[in-house]
Amino acid sequence: MGTVFALAKEFIELPPAELERLLESDVHEVRAGALSVMDKQARRKRTSPDRRRELYELYLRRHDRIDNWDLVDLAAPYVVGGYLADEPRDVLYELARSPNRWERRTAITATAYFIRAGDVGDTFAIAELLLDDPEDLVHKATGGWLRAAGDHDRDRLLAFLDRHAATMPRVMLRYAMEHLEPAQREHYRAARTTSGR
Repeated sequence: MGTVFALAKEFIELPPAELERLLESDVHEVRAGALSVMDKQARRKRTSPDRRRELYELYLRRHDRIDNWDLVDLAAPYVVGGYLADEPRDVLYELARSPNRWERRTAITATAYFIRAGDVGDTFAIAELLLDDPEDLVHKATGGWLRAAGDHDRDRLLAFLDRHAATMPRVMLRYAMEHLEPAQREHYRAARTTSGR
């Protein structure tokens, strides 16, 4: 993947039409390269608002080609979250309710961009929608971004865990409480154990 990322730097100017051609490839690394270019363009300060919108629309339109956790994680924070920073975020709630697990992972992973700015509301709200998700890879992403949101707002994370620790998926809980004090982690583990889930 190091070679893929190096190539993405070299071809950072690729236009969306060419990126879409790469996304159509059956080769995972080629699609990873396209998403890496999209991420790098979205991160660049000089990228125009029109190009940011094109990247965002391409990501959503071709989500059928973003079909693995690493592909989601490569581009969702800046391509989707970055674009939505100053836009309505309803689409994330639609994605969180999608039958497609990678779209659901996009919903929570895109909130990484907001978390960096100290805006954690959508992370907690979307995590609540994903509490009953059947997929382990959605649980892991949700727990990880809950943990990151909790680094910005510990009280809100504790309130979330007070409400849901007893019934949330085990791996989601484990990831979410990784940065808590040992006694707090033990408290939430015990709550889950006594719930019988």
